[in-house]
Amino acid sequence: MWYGDLIDMKLYSDDGEDLYVRLAGSELDSSPKRKKLVLILALTVIPTTLLLFSCGYCLRKRKNEKKGNAGGHARESTYGNFSNVSVKSSDLPLFNLGDVVIATDDFSESNKLGEGGFGPVYKGTLRNGKQIAVKRLSRNSGQGIEEFKNKVALIQQLQHRNLVRILGCCIQGEEKMLIYEYMQNKSLNYFIFDRTRRVLLDWRKRFDIIIGIARGVLYLHHDSRLRIIHRDLKASNILLDDEMNPKISDFGMARIFKGNQTQGNTNRVVGTYGYMSPEYAIDGLFSVKSDVFSFGVLLLEIISGNRNNSYHNPDSNLMGHAWQLWNEGKSLDLLDSSIADSCPTNEVLRCIHVGLLCVQENVTSRPTMLSVVSMLCNEMAIPPPKKPAYSNKKNFMDADSSTSGAGSYSINEMTATEVHAR
Repeated sequence: MWYGDLIDMKLYSDDGEDLYVRLAGSELDSSPKRKKLVLILALTVIPTTLLLFSCGYCLRKRKNEKKGNAGGHARESTYGNFSNVSVKSSDLPLFNLGDVVIATDDFSESNKLGEGGFGPVYKGTLRNGKQIAVKRLSRNSGQGIEEFKNKVALIQQLQHRNLVRILGCCIQGEEKMLIYEYMQNKSLNYFIFDRTRRVLLDWRKRFDIIIGIARGVLYLHHDSRLRIIHRDLKASNILLDDEMNPKISDFGMARIFKGNQTQGNTNRVVGTYGYMSPEYAIDGLFSVKSDVFSFGVLLLEIISGNRNNSYHNPDSNLMGHAWQLWNEGKSLDLLDSSIADSCPTNEVLRCIHVGLLCVQENVTSRPTMLSVVSMLCNEMAIPPPKKPAYSNKKNFMDADSSTSGAGSYSINEMTATEVHAR
């Protein structure tokens, strides 16, 4: 490339001047043999590089999928099928680990509210004074980061006055934490099963709690954007705010259904004995009617103040006792004696009636939550109940041994741990 006029250098010297020109190496040797060699190298090196890159990408993707699926059915059983639903998690509130550590005083025992199968729960106070509840998930959960974010984003979309509100999450390294609103009055089992504290829940408050739980489950089954089966309804998962309003919590085992899907099955049964429907405990089949069964057990527990799976009668559980009293025309004897003198008889009998309908052994005989709410809130004709599942402890233990003895089914025993929630 020349700038200006091209001048013959001989004009400046008799012997001429040396002129140095910088060229590419390929310009110096343009022989056919060299051109052929360059072409061969280009046609082999480039495709080989692309092939190696593609193989490496596929292997890494497969490795991540295997890591995300660690534990096989265990992941499905502990965190539910949230991975098949697409949501945007870009707006998901993420808490800084340092802020959470400060809020919980480095997860001190004095701030520990309880511990379940998925990890401990701590009370925390943010710098702005807002109180929170932090669920620190166990590290062996087998759940990937993206699936965890997806689950939290989905739960955050559930907006109902009878569901605990999730504020966000904290993800750093192997740490995965859920941040919830703090419930001042802890959980329902903190009151209902304590001889001293149960008197604080008179019939009117108990009835309001029953209705609130029913409406929360109805929202999950029918009114939310996706049909959600909780699969772990129990007294310790019903939290109470400062006005004793019930809020359903802990969606760790929840399953999401799309469209008109109403039931599913699993190879790994998880939950808490005493609340599990027979078709789920024995065969791994679950549906909206599984939650109805759990609600029925919870309803009878709230009325009586007794746990179903630790009822004082050695030959019967709470459901069997309620069924016997129903047949003898003595259903009011089921009522907690601490509040028996101040209860509207018809309302109590209607609640017991609905509870027995919910715990029937036949799935098709159980009402939907829509019918449950209608029957509880209105004076209407209600069909007579049939014999409940596990009507005696022998049947219950048979279901227990049948479930645990099956090769493909097992119980996540950790989830039976009683949680003293916030």
